[in-house]
Amino acid sequence: MRKRLKTKFLGIEVNLPLVLPAGIMDMSFSGLDISAKNGAGIVTSKSLTLEPRLGHKGPVVAEFESGLLNAVGLCNPGIVDGLTEINQFKERSDTPVIVSVFATNTDDFSKLTNHVNKSRGDFLELNLSCPNVFDEFGIPLAASKDEVFKIVKAVKEISRLPIIAKLSPNVYDIVEIALAAEKAGADALCMINTVGPGMLINTKMVKPVLFNKFGGLSGPCIKPIALKLIYQTYSALNIPIIGMGGVTIGEDAIEMIMAGATLVGVGTAVYYRGIEVFDKINREIIEFMDENNYDNLEDIPKLEKLK
Repeated sequence: MRKRLKTKFLGIEVNLPLVLPAGIMDMSFSGLDISAKNGAGIVTSKSLTLEPRLGHKGPVVAEFESGLLNAVGLCNPGIVDGLTEINQFKERSDTPVIVSVFATNTDDFSKLTNHVNKSRGDFLELNLSCPNVFDEFGIPLAASKDEVFKIVKAVKEISRLPIIAKLSPNVYDIVEIALAAEKAGADALCMINTVGPGMLINTKMVKPVLFNKFGGLSGPCIKPIALKLIYQTYSALNIPIIGMGGVTIGEDAIEMIMAGATLVGVGTAVYYRGIEVFDKINREIIEFMDENNYDNLEDIPKLEKLK
């Protein structure tokens, strides 16, 4: 199976096409390790900040008919302790690691990059798009093409790792933002982050379900949005995309690949199908390939690009 699903991403050979996105498993090396052992070809750390963050008070996650609403609030142990866990994981595994970082300005992203440069990470993800800390930090950086360009350019000048810009779906023109990231030197994109923020109400208690009131939407309900935005961006850019948003079964992953994704992120599906979801989806991809006479992952066709 691994031979047929093997691919290359930014010069690194990846045995399996599925990616554990930021914030899904615990920050410990054991959380990354169990994901890799269960079929994730690349694992991503939680988005790390310069200082530790407790995040929002609970409840921070709520289920509804076709997805999840979450407002975890970027809880993480901080860049120093987070990189310690990543380094421990790399001592035990050759699975590539994306180190995800979050800040609100160029200087702090640069400081985070200097830390990551000393780590054993393989890629650097700039989380420009978290929607559930709007009350704390305001509009996500990914809503401004000028901010995206400035941050990516500054980080590119000092990073020893390939840079992945994580973009938000909650913008008027995602292609404009993506082009700014590519022009500034981003090596790849990760999209989409959660949609929203949205809200759920407990009608018996007459209060929001989440303590934070608002949170980002994930799960099957956002897949059509993700596919459309990934396809638009793929049509306009020349850098690879990690596509995610509502991927639950193998056919969802195939849709992402056909829309233009090189790799496919699987997040909320861990809640629905367990940590074994990566292995399950990998097998479902192989089943699709067998049914349609595709020998290797690269044989799966992409949609014709938008003119």
